[in-house]
Amino acid sequence: MTRILKNRWVDYAILGLSVFLIFCLIFDAYIELPNLVAWLGRWHPLILHFPIVLLLIAVFLGLTGKKVPDQLLVVAVLSALVTAISGFFLGKETPVKGDLLFWHQWLGGGLALVASLWYVLANRGLSGTVYTKVLQVVMVGLVAVTGHYGGMVTHGEEFLALPTTKKEKEIPENPVIYADVVTTILDDKCVSCHNPNKKKGELLMTNLEELLKGGESGQTLIPGDPIKSQLISRLHLPTEDEEHMPPEGKAPLTQNEIEILERWVALGASDTLRFDQLPKSEPLVVLVKDLMEPKAESKWEKLPVVADSTLQNLASDYLTIERMAANSNALSVDVYLPPEYAAEPIIALERIAANIVELDLSGLPIGTVEMDFVSKCQNLEWLEIDKTPVTDAEVKKLETLKNLRLLKVYETSITDKSIAVFKNAQSLKNLYIWKTDISQSALESFKNEKPGLSINYGINPEIEAFFVASDSVAVSK
Repeated sequence: MTRILKNRWVDYAILGLSVFLIFCLIFDAYIELPNLVAWLGRWHPLILHFPIVLLLIAVFLGLTGKKVPDQLLVVAVLSALVTAISGFFLGKETPVKGDLLFWHQWLGGGLALVASLWYVLANRGLSGTVYTKVLQVVMVGLVAVTGHYGGMVTHGEEFLALPTTKKEKEIPENPVIYADVVTTILDDKCVSCHNPNKKKGELLMTNLEELLKGGESGQTLIPGDPIKSQLISRLHLPTEDEEHMPPEGKAPLTQNEIEILERWVALGASDTLRFDQLPKSEPLVVLVKDLMEPKAESKWEKLPVVADSTLQNLASDYLTIERMAANSNALSVDVYLPPEYAAEPIIALERIAANIVELDLSGLPIGTVEMDFVSKCQNLEWLEIDKTPVTDAEVKKLETLKNLRLLKVYETSITDKSIAVFKNAQSLKNLYIWKTDISQSALESFKNEKPGLSINYGINPEIEAFFVASDSVAVSK
């Protein structure tokens, strides 16, 4: 009698949960959950694996002709129903459900209801029939498809797709800044968490209209004001700040990508602005050109192979060599001033000259010999020779470096003669030349000729004088 009574309570529980699940799925649009009930839905990701394992074990036993223990089937069915209902509660936190979430909920609910039907057939003594076998096969399929949709909801539509070589989106020659550049960045780094299927913070980032609408934290985008735009301000927060975007575990935006978004917002966040409409002096021109160029890793693929043992033999306490990325043959070299300086360790780097893409010789008493070595680093992209005794004669040796993108040559004795070298450096994007003997008139003329080049020539004299005066007042006090 007691056993029969226990079975009835299980029957009532499974029937009640099944009816409640069907009600939730059918009347989804009309249901509003109390806060506590909605909170229960957040347990869904924690409990969903439990019924999957139990159901698969039970199906395996059933399909192999073995008896499925009653307790196993009861616990599997009840946990499947509870998981499906908690998933429905969690889904209610998304006001507008995308197709992925819609199908994930219905497939998950269907799986739980098929499991309930299996329980009914088992109670009728029909465990070994063809009907039960069909249900078990259907359940295996539902587990796979429901999990597939769940993975895409959580991690993006391509998360469980078959592995393929990801084709980078090509930016056209004259791109629309929003459609071809900004959306490329957002799609790559932001949309996986801010789409119709996973609307984190009630924010959609799939189109400009939704960006302007913002989310639960306020205005995400304020055209013309990047400082007040949360899209920008959150990117600049410390990575340990819980408000920092993207969150921990997600790929961060590069400095170039952040600056592109900043300039686009500062220029009004237009969705019609084209690249050729930008003035040549606009910093966004250089930033977009950088994005249009091939990825650094692809540029470095053809560099000669260099062994770790070679790098270890060339390195010392005052000369460090690092790979630009794991297993990359592109190298970054930093040389520090030892108690007794000698050029030999630098000259010895000639055997890996073709691999050096970044080189820092700042603050060293370098001369013609070292600069002859530098001229042989044909793949050099970043060079720091600031605070050194180099002159126009040494700088002229840089004419062979066709890939040089950044040059720091401030606090040196170079004059107007070096400007000719800088003009001919077609790849040069950033130049640092304050506290040199370059005249102001030559500098102004140079700036006008190379509007796309970012020239850092120190603090404006008036501003510098203001800070000096402020410091003097502070000291006198």
